[in-house]
Amino acid sequence: MILTGPAIAAAVQAGEITIEPYEPSRVSPNAYDWRLGDTIRVCDGDLDAATPTPFTEQHIPDAGLVLHPDLLYLGITLERTGSETYAQLLNGDRTTGSLGIWVHVSAPLGHQGHAIRWTLEIRAARPVRVYPGMAFGKLVFLTTSGAPASYQQQPAKYASTESIDISRLYEEIKGGVR
Repeated sequence: MILTGPAIAAAVQAGEITIEPYEPSRVSPNAYDWRLGDTIRVCDGDLDAATPTPFTEQHIPDAGLVLHPDLLYLGITLERTGSETYAQLLNGDRTTGSLGIWVHVSAPLGHQGHAIRWTLEIRAARPVRVYPGMAFGKLVFLTTSGAPASYQQQPAKYASTESIDISRLYEEIKGGVR
């Protein structure tokens, strides 16, 4: 079940949901409107699942940064979010989609207990300028069923992510970089 906006606000007030920084005006009818952080990694070479992804990291200036097609960008949310009570789904929204920006299509699930600034997979259909702190998507909170199992207590690759993170699939591939 998806939490309504008033339920999200109440859960933040009760300490059941963490959103830092939190702005009550960003609560919508059944989501929180998250923003793009100020750092982006550009993955512009050939990618190989058995090796760490090469990238260049850039600060997104206040004047914005133009994203180009045919490049993979890894960004980060401005907000750090999490909950030991609720699971999360992070998605782009109509506003960014209407600009031809695909954001976070492949990994929208935030497990219970995962309190992070999200690494974002970003692609652009056409050249488009983005700005730090701009609204970039919606975060939905979901009730769960069954005994809770905090993500932070699992032996997971991304349990302690606090910055932009590249794929670590190479850790699982035989013959991959360790």
